[in-house]
Formats: sequence, C-alpha cells, structure tokens
Amino acid sequence: MTRTLYLFSSAAPPVFDIARVIEEAQADGWDVCLGLTPTAARWLQESLDGLAALTGRPVRWDHPFPGEPDVWPEPDAVLVAPATFATVNAWALGLTDEWIVGVVAEGMGKGLPIAMTPCVGSALTAHPQWERSIETLRSAGVHLVDGEGGFVPHGPGWGEHSAYPWSEALKAVADLL
Repeated sequence: MTRTLYLFSSAAPPVFDIARVIEEAQADGWDVCLGLTPTAARWLQESLDGLAALTGRPVRWDHPFPGEPDVWPEPDAVLVAPATFATVNAWALGLTDEWIVGVVAEGMGKGLPIAMTPCVGSALTAHPQWERSIETLRSAGVHLVDGEGGFVPHGPGWGEHSAYPWSEALKAVADLL
C-alpha cells in the first residue's frame, strides 16, 4: 500500500540531501510530494526539475492562485525537516506567509499526523520564543523528533549537515500512522 508523504523543507544545509531522503522514503513505500520554503527552493533551483522527476510531481514553494487545481494527492502524513527557527516560530504563531507553513498550520486543524525535525543552533534555541513555539506545536499534536538520535541544537554556524537525523525523522513519521 502506497502512502502519501508531504516532505516540507526549510533552508538549512540538510536540505541538500533531499534527493537521497526522497529515495529512502520511496523505498519505504511513500509517494513523496516535496514542498520547500522560498529560500530552500532558491538554494535547490538547479535541482528542482530533477526533484520533480524523482517524485513524479511538481515541487511546490508558493501559494497557488485562487481556483488553481491541486496537483498533489491528499497526504497521509507530513514531515517538516529540516525545520528552521523561522519556520518553527511562524508555524507556532500561525503566520502563514510561506506556503508550507500554511499547509502544516491547516494540517494540524485537520488532524493530520505531522512530525518535525528542527535544524537550529543553540544560540537561536536560547531565544525565549523557541520553547513557547515548541510547546505550542507539541500541544497541538505535532511530534518533535528530538533528543537521543533526533534533533539536538548545533553550535555556532551551520553545524554538520551530514549528522542530521533524516532516518529518525522518516521513522518517526511512519510511526505516527
């Protein structure tokens, strides 16, 4: 049985591994639809056609025009990874300027299974809004992939993206079903 996964990614270095992650998810039986923040789409601009070919669906990063038909099937689950400080806080506050944030905000109201794996440095997680945002999302049913084997804030700079817990994130979203 094929399940549909919306894989939503923000602009953080682990997004450069997204083709490999899509292939892993497909090997696990997921039909993957890839959504990006506008900055992540800009970072991956040269790969967007290849990623669309890999998923068999257009890569999305912007709000559709009113009345435009949706070309993606309904999701069985959503994985937001990597989720940046900006994406997490906008989502928790309901600020839906970015398309993927609007979809996951609405998905919470629909009761969709949603997992999130941040990619945020310790300097930003020290900001007082961070814990409020995490608590808001957790209390709304979003599963945070953190702790041992999951998200741990990295030090200054971008951190080592090869250590990002993609496998744990994919496992967590599958476990939600």
